[in-house]
Amino acid sequence: MMPDLDGIETCRIIREDSSLKDTIIAFLTARNEDYSQIAGFDAGADDYINKPIKPRVLTSRLQALLRRLSGDDKSGQIDVAGLSINREKYLVTQDGVEHNLPRKEFELLSLLASKPGKVFTRDDILKQVWGGQVVVGDRTIDVHIRKLREKFGEDCIKTVKGVGYKFEF
Repeated sequence: MMPDLDGIETCRIIREDSSLKDTIIAFLTARNEDYSQIAGFDAGADDYINKPIKPRVLTSRLQALLRRLSGDDKSGQIDVAGLSINREKYLVTQDGVEHNLPRKEFELLSLLASKPGKVFTRDDILKQVWGGQVVVGDRTIDVHIRKLREKFGEDCIKTVKGVGYKFEF
């Protein structure tokens, strides 16, 4: 239903451009024939969503695609500043010493260490660690940050006043 090119051809053009290699492509369409879906995936689509779809389901599917793009897939290893975070084993090692952290502390440390120097706002942290549907108190993040600082040193997590927190080494 696009004016000049159809979605399949547009998808192919996007996939051929190396500067757009990380672009997420999701088809949202009323066409639900098998051959249309296959053509979309063959052209390079990341998802093919048939209408009608409930708004919350659409939002969840798009958030899953965005997590994949941002690298928040909860797998892999992060090695930074003498700290090794194994996301598959939920294990943190600092200078050869293993730390078994509670789940939320682990996820918070993993998030901050995944992009050293990047400032994560309180809203970002709440959404990515606690999820958008969970209601937590205003000081929940502060308590978890304090516990991480006690375990790994005061200097590893910096407060950016009025904004949020960042991991530094």
